[in-house]
Amino acid sequence: MSIRILLADDHGIIRQGLHSLLEKQPDIEVVAEAEDGRKALELVQKLSPDIVIMDITMPNLNGVDAARLITCQSTKVKVIALSIHSNRRFVSDMLKAGASGYILKECLFDELIQAIRIVAAGNIYLSPRITDVVVDDYVERLSTTPKSQLTILTNREREVLQLLAEGKSMKQIALELHVSTKAIEANRRQIMEKLDIHSVAELTKYAIREGLTSLE
Repeated sequence: MSIRILLADDHGIIRQGLHSLLEKQPDIEVVAEAEDGRKALELVQKLSPDIVIMDITMPNLNGVDAARLITCQSTKVKVIALSIHSNRRFVSDMLKAGASGYILKECLFDELIQAIRIVAAGNIYLSPRITDVVVDDYVERLSTTPKSQLTILTNREREVLQLLAEGKSMKQIALELHVSTKAIEANRRQIMEKLDIHSVAELTKYAIREGLTSLE
C-alpha cells in the first residue's frame, strides 16, 4: 500500500513542487494539499492520511497548534515538520505537539523521502542539524527555566490569539471557528486576563514574539 501524504504549506509553489516530486515515488501518494493549518485539520478529519508534511508559520492556524490538534485526535496520523526554522523554540514546540519528524527546507529531496519512510514505519526522524538543537534543548532543560505564558492558555485561546494577531475581527473569528461572537469576546477577555495584556496591539506583539504567527 502507498504512504498517503497531505501537504500543508502556505506557499503554493512549494506544495506544487513537492506534490510533483512525491508523486514520482512508487510507494507514495499525495491525497491533498492545504494552504493553512485549519484546512489541514479539516482534510485530516476527512481523508485520514498516513502523514501530514507540515510547515510551521502558516495563517489562520499555525503548524504547531495544527500538529497538536491532529495528534490529539488521531494516533494513526503522523506529522513531519518541514520548516525553514532551526530555532530551538520552534523545534521543541513542534516535537512537544506530537510531530514524528522535523526536517529543514534546505534539505535535499532524498532526505524528505527518507524521513517519510522512517516515520511511516513508526519511527522518529530528525535532520542532523535538528538533532543538535534537541540535545542542546534537553541539556538546558536540566536546569530549571521559566515556562512560556502560552502554556496557561487553552487550545481554543491559542487559536483565537493567533487569529486576533492576524487582524481578524470578532465576527470573522467567530465564523471561522463556528461559534458565537460572544464566545470569542469571552475568549479574548480570558486571554488578556491570563497574560495581563490590555490591548489587541500588545496581544499581536506577544503572539509574534512567541511564534504563534509572523509578520510575513
